[in-house]
Amino acid sequence: MDAGDELDGAPLVVIEVDAAGVITRWNRRAELVFGTARAAAVGLALAEVLPLATGSWAALAAGDDASRVWPIRRPDRAWWLEACSQRVAGGGTIRLYGQEVGARRAAEARAALESTLLAAIQDNLEIVVWAVDERGVFLHQAGKANERAGVPRDFLIGKNIFELYKAQGNGELIARAIAGEPARTRSAPLYGQYWDTWYVPVRDERSEARLVGVSLNISEAALAEVELRAKLELVERQQAVIHELATPIIEVWDGVLTLPIVGLVDTARAAELMDALLQAVTRTRARFAILDLTGVEVVDTGTASHLIKMIEAIALLGAAGILTGIRPSIAQTIVGLGVDLSRVVVHAKLRDALAYCLRAGRR
Repeated sequence: MDAGDELDGAPLVVIEVDAAGVITRWNRRAELVFGTARAAAVGLALAEVLPLATGSWAALAAGDDASRVWPIRRPDRAWWLEACSQRVAGGGTIRLYGQEVGARRAAEARAALESTLLAAIQDNLEIVVWAVDERGVFLHQAGKANERAGVPRDFLIGKNIFELYKAQGNGELIARAIAGEPARTRSAPLYGQYWDTWYVPVRDERSEARLVGVSLNISEAALAEVELRAKLELVERQQAVIHELATPIIEVWDGVLTLPIVGLVDTARAAELMDALLQAVTRTRARFAILDLTGVEVVDTGTASHLIKMIEAIALLGAAGILTGIRPSIAQTIVGLGVDLSRVVVHAKLRDALAYCLRAGRR
């Protein structure tokens, strides 16, 4: 078998050109890679069959053995030919040995993009990205949140996660994650900060890593939540105080209660007033309950109905309900609405109502 036959069946692309750059050899591998038959390639200029996106095939005249990548761009598609060249002894022929590396270049480009994305995430977000091997030894640790936690980048590399964070009590969770069970911890305190951490198992035999972790610093959110809870508790306490002030039931004498009513009495507030008043009547065993309307400026049908219902409910407990402090304008409204107060004891002033209660009590 001569050298020509060996080159024709070689696993590499083999192309020979003469001093003028015309193709004189085009082996079987070249046919398969570039989709051009030997008969169609031999006799044509190399630049015509394989036009370059950048550079010139004239550089082959130097006969340099150094390997380089040639970017080939044809209308149907693009190739990347990694090849070395040498001058054939006894003439001006240049021989190219090489292989198409487009897939490798694409993989390298993807890896470079992923590396850029990872760097952008690590350097700009409040996270720490880390990785450990099957024993729990740190292989990677980086991220902007390192600064706030006071842990330098790569400080943990070589250290064992189980020994380092034994006090955290999540060694079993990490072991299960290394074994292949994804997990997450929320608001875990560490280095004076609060962290949400995602544990992502890795099963790539090309890598030593068996667990990748992403720890998000949520200290600001956690503190904000604590402050919000404190504010909500304060609001609840204030509402309780306001509720007590809104229904100030006063025992002005033995067996005599008074309830000053201020503002509008709607359905919700009437229910609160009635509940508080009935409980007070039951608790103190009062015989009289005075409803003081001095602070009520507007009375409509609903308000009047609520007042009558309160007085009726008081009567069911064995006490007497008394209205006092009705203004002239309110009196006109009640009459205009046709509200029947004939069975209700009414006095102009709180003092008069109290005197009535004292007299009734003596009787």
